[in-house]
Amino acid sequence: MRINKYLADKNYSTRRGADKLIEKGVVFINGKKAVLGDQVEETDEIEVRDKSKQKEYVYIAYNKPRGIVTSLPQGEEQDIKSLLQATSVPTDVFPLGRLDKESRGLIILTNDGRITDRLLNPKFEHEKEYEVQTQDRLRDSFESHMAGGVEIGEDSKTKPCTVKRTSDNSFKVVLGEGKRHQIRRMVMALHNTVTDLRRTRILNIKLGSLKEGEYRIIEGKELKDFLTTLSIIK
Repeated sequence: MRINKYLADKNYSTRRGADKLIEKGVVFINGKKAVLGDQVEETDEIEVRDKSKQKEYVYIAYNKPRGIVTSLPQGEEQDIKSLLQATSVPTDVFPLGRLDKESRGLIILTNDGRITDRLLNPKFEHEKEYEVQTQDRLRDSFESHMAGGVEIGEDSKTKPCTVKRTSDNSFKVVLGEGKRHQIRRMVMALHNTVTDLRRTRILNIKLGSLKEGEYRIIEGKELKDFLTTLSIIK
C-alpha cells in the first residue's frame, strides 16, 4: 500500500498529514527517506523521525440548537463554529457529520482528522440515537415497519434499526447509518411528519444534561472508550 495510507491506518496521522511528513523528510522506509507515492509492505521498517511537538487533539460534545446549520452557512444563517468563536474552543475544530437546520442535539467537534472516516463511513454502522416527535399519532404498526427498514426513495431502503415508542406521537430510534434526512424521510414514508428531532447519543457519547448552545470537553474514560471503539487506540 502507499506510505501515506500505511501511516493513516497505523493512526499516526491522516493521509494528508502523512504527505506533509513525507515532504518534510522525516519518514523513512528501511532506513531510506520516503518520497510521496512510495509503496510499502507490512514487513518494511517504517520510521517517523519527527521531533516537532505533536498536535494536541481536542474532542467536544456540543448541543446544537434548532435553526443553526452544522457548517457552510448561507446568507444570514449561523453555523456552529461562528457561535463558538468567542469561546476557548480551538479554531481548527470541525463537526463530525451533520444535523439538518431544523434538528437539534449532539454534534461532536474535533481537530482529529483520523477519526472522520472511522466514525462517518456507513460500513462501520456506528450507533446514533434520536428522540423524535411526530405531528400525528403513531399507527399501531409503526414500530415494526420502522424497525424493519423503510423505502425512502427509488432503490433506497434503510437498514433495520431499533425503535421504541415513548408516547402516542413520539419514539426513540437507534440508527447504524446516516442517509440524508433519513429519519424525516422514514417517518414521511410511513404517513406522518416529524415536528421535533433531537440526537441524544453517538456511540458512547451522550448528550445528557448539556443545555442547547453549550459544549463540554470529552475526556477521561469516556474519550478512551470512544477512541477504542473507533480503533484509534487499543
